Amino acid sequence: MAAEPIELGTPSTLEWERTLRRELETGGLWTRDTRGPDYARLRPYGPARTPGFPVYPDLETRLLRAVRHPDLAIAHALATCAGYAYSDAETVSMIMARLGLEENHCRMVGSSVDAMFIRSTAFLIQSRSGKVAILCYRGTEPTDVVGWMTDADVMPERMPCRFGDPHATVHAGFYRNVRATRYEVVSALKRACRGLSVRTPLPGETGETDVPHMDELEALYVTGHSLGGAMAAMIAVMLRHERKFSRDGDLTDRLRAVYTFGQPMLGDPRFTRACGEDAFLRENVIRYVYDSDVVPHLPPKTSGPYRHFGREFRYEVPNLRHSMLGLTRFLGHPYDARKGGLRETGATGQTASFLGGLGLAALAFVGGRVQPLRSLPVVYSFEDHRPQHYITALTPPGVQNEFGD
Repeated sequence: MAAEPIELGTPSTLEWERTLRRELETGGLWTRDTRGPDYARLRPYGPARTPGFPVYPDLETRLLRAVRHPDLAIAHALATCAGYAYSDAETVSMIMARLGLEENHCRMVGSSVDAMFIRSTAFLIQSRSGKVAILCYRGTEPTDVVGWMTDADVMPERMPCRFGDPHATVHAGFYRNVRATRYEVVSALKRACRGLSVRTPLPGETGETDVPHMDELEALYVTGHSLGGAMAAMIAVMLRHERKFSRDGDLTDRLRAVYTFGQPMLGDPRFTRACGEDAFLRENVIRYVYDSDVVPHLPPKTSGPYRHFGREFRYEVPNLRHSMLGLTRFLGHPYDARKGGLRETGATGQTASFLGGLGLAALAFVGGRVQPLRSLPVVYSFEDHRPQHYITALTPPGVQNEFGD
């Protein structure tokens, strides 16, 4: 029997930690709601607003009015959100308030079933006005064995989406994790489409009248890092092509863009080809790859043919280690490593095998910590997968960090 969702309300931090630990141990579906602070609370000393704080005073307007993607400010804000998705609802809500979404509403939805390799965590951040929502999926935590087993669960599975080749298949582990929290996420988004909070009413609040000032949702963005990026791209496909989501247009028409960071591949060439025939998925799914990050090259060729879809932008660190003897060009990197910077490239290809790709990435991780080895050419890297590298690479010139200092 499936575990009932746990509505946690406003327990103490200790009670929340005990509940979360119990859920992670026993499995089940759980939620956590919070509301972001205002700027006065974030700045208890001195003026609440200063040059550089909040980081983007017009963030909601940027998200509403963006016509073309990628937008660097939006990419930076969403990369930051994806990086902090490895924390809790209060932290994500606070960081998004610092970025510019003051007094946002935040709902955290999670599901954990070890035997099924499920580690699915999603955050819904809704702007104070209700016009903008960001759906952010958490990636694989470095110490989470079940999460890594999810990444390795590459058995193909068909999606019920009726587009493209009916025999197209996707990564079973990613697809299962999206579905584990899908209906809680969609239920909250449906509330937003009606001008209601994504949070459930807390004790003492008056249900659907607790936020009478909210407008209906106009713009939805989806994001995530690593496994979270794969889930973000997967839910975008589902929102675009599953009939139950597109029938009344509530969510499909409000979806503006998907930004992912260090995302692995989702499906086989038939699935990728079908996604490429959808103008939104082809143009507005934006994938960022930092330098020699190994994860965008996975799953490997030994798992079967996988391909990326959407547009890829790679940030190359200007360092001669990448161009020694032309080694990286020989191994298929589509850029001149000596120039560095961010630019659109062709889709990243697969590693030859798990052991080959991950082995080279592990050697690069060790080598980066040994001074004499730091100048050696790097093909794949675990170090380059860290979310803070994506945040730093996408910070526009002159823009403060996420703390606004």
